[in-house]
Amino acid sequence: MSRLKRIAGQDPRAGFKAAGRDCGTSVPQGLLKAARKSGQLNLSGRNLSEVPQCVWRINVDIPEEANQNLSFGATERWWEQTDLTKLIISNNKLQSLTDDLRLLPALTVLDIHDNQLTSLPSAIRELENLQKLNVSHNKLKILPEEITNLRNLKCLYLQHNELTCISEGFEQLSNLEDLDLSNNRLTTVPASFSSLSSLVRLNLSSNQLKSLPAEINRMKRLKHLDCNSNLLETIPPELAGMESLELLYLRRNKLRFLPEFPSCSLLKELHVGENQIEMLEAEHLKHLNSILVLDLRDNKLKSVPDEITLLQSLERLDLSNNDISSLPYSLGNLHLKFLALEGNPLRTIRREIINKGTQEVLKYLRSKIKDDGPSQSESAAETAMTLPSESRVNIHAIITLKILDYSDKQATLIPDEVFNAVKSNIITSINFSKNQLCEIPKRFKMLPEVLYRIFTLETILISNNQVGSVDPQKMKMMENLTTLDLQNNDLLQIPPELGNCVNLRLPPFHFEPSIVFLTLYICCSLSIRTLLLDGNPFRVPRAAILIKGTAAILEYLRDRIPT
Repeated sequence: MSRLKRIAGQDPRAGFKAAGRDCGTSVPQGLLKAARKSGQLNLSGRNLSEVPQCVWRINVDIPEEANQNLSFGATERWWEQTDLTKLIISNNKLQSLTDDLRLLPALTVLDIHDNQLTSLPSAIRELENLQKLNVSHNKLKILPEEITNLRNLKCLYLQHNELTCISEGFEQLSNLEDLDLSNNRLTTVPASFSSLSSLVRLNLSSNQLKSLPAEINRMKRLKHLDCNSNLLETIPPELAGMESLELLYLRRNKLRFLPEFPSCSLLKELHVGENQIEMLEAEHLKHLNSILVLDLRDNKLKSVPDEITLLQSLERLDLSNNDISSLPYSLGNLHLKFLALEGNPLRTIRREIINKGTQEVLKYLRSKIKDDGPSQSESAAETAMTLPSESRVNIHAIITLKILDYSDKQATLIPDEVFNAVKSNIITSINFSKNQLCEIPKRFKMLPEVLYRIFTLETILISNNQVGSVDPQKMKMMENLTTLDLQNNDLLQIPPELGNCVNLRLPPFHFEPSIVFLTLYICCSLSIRTLLLDGNPFRVPRAAILIKGTAAILEYLRDRIPT
């Protein structure tokens, strides 16, 4: 049908109307002329409070240039020029659209995002050729039922509105492939959504959803499902039947368990950070054969199963800000490009190794597979408790170097013969690191005042144990202490008084056997030059403070002392 016949059929008065009279300067005639040739008109960001009539009637009225020219070249045959198929009127101040929208039945793309629309006209049903509709960033509270008449619609963007429910009959949009309903006020997703069988991408993030319908598994073509920032406590097991699913986002919900995916062999990314997941088991992992990204940050995980090595395709693993104290050494066999561990009370990996990056951590874990097998650690613990005292303690080091060294024994307590070996010698350094010490022996619960006056110690090394507390008050007399290593223990908090101890100069005392262990649980005086606290589960001071060194740590602690 020629353009002239279409005009006659639509509006018999069209030939007597002059175009452009209501456009003013908001829509230049040159822009309209170009739109008639290209079929596309972009009026974005023109501060429009309403759509000019010349836009709605661009396919109806005779163009102004037709009244100014009696002869037309091939490029000016307005009656042969194309109908408008793409209209962009985004980033304006539109509060409503009129029913004149029906005058643009050839539209395939209508973009009206970032306006102030509270509703859509019922005439939208006339746009039967529409394939893409963008009404995001408006103020829609409800969708007209007529929108379900847009059977050719493939992309529908409704994010950042005020929708509280989905229109009845929405499932009739059977050709819809991309649907964005994020940042609305939805509380439920109707089960009828499952009839959107062509849907490939569905974004439901930042709503108020407490559950997902079990019927969602009927979306056999869905590849991308985003449910971030909702109120989900559980995921229906039927979700596992979504055989095409590749990307699943469930961050910032209230999940306590990781969903299982027995059928999701194509899943490439699983994002479940910022939930309340406490356990990660082999059942959760064994079918994730194609997973590339696994985001578990900010949960309550306490451990990582050895079965993590089943994820041979895994490239990015985020375990930051959990309660993980150790990692399986087999993790080092994965070909990870990124591994995040910050914010965990790890005791098996030193912070300096973590700070060197993913590849150094993996290299360290691989080395421990060879060096620290179960049989070795068990035999070491057994030997430490059965050898005679002469082989446990270096007497020469005690007498000559003033060092008591009982490190790397995997011991849960210090035997009496170790203390007895010291006898009355003065020592300046003790090293009980790389053991499994977890508490002060009972005989040290009640201590005479004289033990608080031991100040001869200069170095205390007790890293890689299970020390759970320190008492800064007991260090007030230890003015010679310069190094205190408490790395990789179980300290849940560092008392602020640690940074503000007071030196009291007292005469020297000879070492007594019952003194040694006490000093392991007391903090520093102002003479400390090296304080090492990495690898403990305390939340403060943060890693950024620890990296700055001892002076920064002590200053930070002093600032936190209550006034």
